Amino acid sequence: MRYGVTLQGVDEPDEFVELTSWIEALGYDDLWLTDSSLHAGEVYIYATLALRATSRLRVGTAVTNPLTRHPAITANAFATLEQLAPGRVVCGIGVGDRPLAELGLKVAKVATLTDAVATLRRLWAGERLDGGAGDGGFCGARLRRAPGELPIYWAASGPRTLTAAGEHADGVILLAGLFPAGLDFALEHLQRGRARSRRPSFTRTCFLYGSLRDDERAALDEARTIAAWFPQTAPAYARLAGMSEELITSIVAAYEGGEFQKAGGAARLISDELVRTLAFAGTPHTVAPKLAWLRERGFEAVSVFPLGSDRRGTIERFAAMAGLR
Repeated sequence: MRYGVTLQGVDEPDEFVELTSWIEALGYDDLWLTDSSLHAGEVYIYATLALRATSRLRVGTAVTNPLTRHPAITANAFATLEQLAPGRVVCGIGVGDRPLAELGLKVAKVATLTDAVATLRRLWAGERLDGGAGDGGFCGARLRRAPGELPIYWAASGPRTLTAAGEHADGVILLAGLFPAGLDFALEHLQRGRARSRRPSFTRTCFLYGSLRDDERAALDEARTIAAWFPQTAPAYARLAGMSEELITSIVAAYEGGEFQKAGGAARLISDELVRTLAFAGTPHTVAPKLAWLRERGFEAVSVFPLGSDRRGTIERFAAMAGLR
């Protein structure tokens, strides 16, 4: 199993460089960086900093989308990163999330994402593109330096996106809660796509949003915001986790901000039990069975997204749990 850390570009550049070097030294395999519109620093600058600060860590976006940048610009960005650090770059992409709203954009259609991914692969293969391609057009478009095949992982939670990810992607970035019904739902739709896929291999990466502390109460409180994300953005999992329609409606009405950390009063409506169900939160002792369970389910990779005021503590405790170094 591969182990990773997911971060937003919120640290000062010098601090971020030190942080990524430390993460690599702890023994992690992957670093995922969010593309959060205006809520964090520019993802490709932070990816460059991370790649320059490390020698082994694989770096990916978690995730970009096909709307805020033309697919050809995204293709060029990853071609340049691959030139900087061959074999250590992953294109994580999805339909988009709440940060798109403040740009006046709705999440992309699955067909738009599918077309964008096809465009990325054609440009990376050195093709010259003319005419329409998804929502963007081309007139003799061709990369100056084509890197060849690069891995593409889709972030997916809904049925159509999951099925399309299984068919068209090289891997999935999954946020489906941490309970059997949620993961079964997601994996069933992924498998439908895999049955139609011509991609030779596929990596399932489960994102673990949460907090690891010696004080379980503090950890649950810090992870409450991501539990509030589900009714707003992926309500199917909220229902599978046992939320009533009345509670879902109340959480959606109270939800604030473009990112889950700013869920506001919505988070206070989430019970401790729901936090335990949907997030990776608690003491190392109480959450260790979840990590073991994911290994047993055959996940090829996991990545911890540290929430709260002690991000480094969560990262270090998770490394110890996973037996890294």
